[in-house]
Amino acid sequence: MKILKCLIVDDEPPAIRLLEKYVAKIPFLELVDTSTSSLKALSLIEENAIDLVFLDIQMPELSGLQLSKIIKGKTKIIFTTAYSQFALDSYDVNAVDYLLKPFEFERFYEAVLKVKNTFNAPEPTLEIPKTTSEYLFVKTDGKNNFEKVYVKDILYIEGLKNYVAIHLTQNQIITNNTLKNIEDLLPKSDFVKTHKSFIVSLRHITKTDSVSVYINEKDIPIGDTYKKELFELIQNNKL
Repeated sequence: MKILKCLIVDDEPPAIRLLEKYVAKIPFLELVDTSTSSLKALSLIEENAIDLVFLDIQMPELSGLQLSKIIKGKTKIIFTTAYSQFALDSYDVNAVDYLLKPFEFERFYEAVLKVKNTFNAPEPTLEIPKTTSEYLFVKTDGKNNFEKVYVKDILYIEGLKNYVAIHLTQNQIITNNTLKNIEDLLPKSDFVKTHKSFIVSLRHITKTDSVSVYINEKDIPIGDTYKKELFELIQNNKL
């Protein structure tokens, strides 16, 4: 079993102590050091073979996002933050996961398993609950936190690597999941994949051209792989 050497970077000592407690419970994690300074953390990463960094975003001197761009590719990153608005930014720096404070050990362990899996270790299969065709429950941060989403309110769904953004008529929800898992829960008669990163609601398409579908003012690309099925649906009046 590969031991993952990790670093905790947070400007709040209580947050560091909690993460130290969580790390100590996991046999394949080895804590190399902790730091309340992102600049010191940069040096630690450069000087040590760090496999994983638990990184706060709101840091003095150098934010967690800035630090992650500097060290991109040198180590795996799991963001630990109290601010949900940075979730999409974490996708840009290829973070493995995004933990929204306060989080339980169960959620922490789930994130660490994702890192373990990138080192070719097996990850337990996640059982996806089935729902009705009228609504689905979307997992949000926190133990047993779900938000009910009515299928009729979904405009389109965007895959963001480790996250999925569900765009609704009134708002959007970002969930730690895959586009494939969400697609499996949707009624096939109402939704179609137009691109490897997009699923659209047929009822909400306002117009199309040869390269895009439009939902309100949003321009969504049509991939060559998905073009035939989409336009067959349109030509057969199945919208």
